[in-house]
Amino acid sequence: MVMSKKSVAVVMGGYSDEYVVSLKSGQLIYDSLDRNLYDVYKVVILKDEWYFLGENDQKYEINRGDFSVTLDNHEKLKFDACFNIIHGTPGENGILQAYWDAIGQKYTGCGFYQSALTFNKKDTLAVLSKYGIPSAKSIYLRKGEDINTDEIIESLGLPVFVKPNQSGSSLGISKVKEKSELIAATEIAFKEDDEILIESFLDGMEVSVGVIDFKGETIVLGITEIVPTNEFFDYEAKYEGASEEITPARIDDATRIRVEEISKRAYNSLGMSGFSRSEFILMDGIPYMLEMNTNPGFSPASILPQQAKIYGISITDLCGNEVEKALNK
Repeated sequence: MVMSKKSVAVVMGGYSDEYVVSLKSGQLIYDSLDRNLYDVYKVVILKDEWYFLGENDQKYEINRGDFSVTLDNHEKLKFDACFNIIHGTPGENGILQAYWDAIGQKYTGCGFYQSALTFNKKDTLAVLSKYGIPSAKSIYLRKGEDINTDEIIESLGLPVFVKPNQSGSSLGISKVKEKSELIAATEIAFKEDDEILIESFLDGMEVSVGVIDFKGETIVLGITEIVPTNEFFDYEAKYEGASEEITPARIDDATRIRVEEISKRAYNSLGMSGFSRSEFILMDGIPYMLEMNTNPGFSPASILPQQAKIYGISITDLCGNEVEKALNK
């Protein structure tokens, strides 16, 4: 008896500027999944349209009632699992996951609560502080609140980082060195989000840590050192190669073990599943957490696939492991 293959939709795109990167990530996953095990399809979710990509790149609308597709022969295609590789909203902030839960669609990665929580930097750091995970000192502001620059600088010192609270692709982040620049920086951040964070500057090495659950165990794929050629790891550095990424990071064993331990603790404390990439600043051997990404970039140039390569897990196994977990939910 031949087992029928499971149908897997690689779901990519998104509503933010990061959709361009998501399409590249989706392509890598689409190319990498084992065709002996799965029938693999492409689904693109954009603000204006959700569509299935058929033969010759023909578009078929997704039926949002049950996330199915009706093909030319009137046959209805349903997916056994969705591989979620949307960066930003709605695939990284819980919206898509909650919808899939509501219609009973299985999917990869973490659930809607973890997605929504980690997309909110302030709340993530607040929850993780209860588990003894350090972060920078910060002040949180909502749009329309009075901004007392003297109080902020007195509390945090200079320089400070000003960033949108919703985690996206480093858009709207500024480094402020002078008190006089602070208000302008908050305005830039408020363009991206109604809530912003002002964080004290941590002078140290930035590392990016890939953590996944692979074959039933939480593992650290790698610790990558980020050496920015710009002031800091901003959008341009992230996507246009204006930074050098060194894997493994140039840190001593004691620091490496501490980073691994804290990264795993953060992952497990939040009940994470699937790909994740956490950013830390190492200062005096202590990792301070900046944020956690639950759907990090997965294009060939991205950090996570590079770490997997060094760790010795093939992209096919990495992606297959995700699909199997989804199918067994």
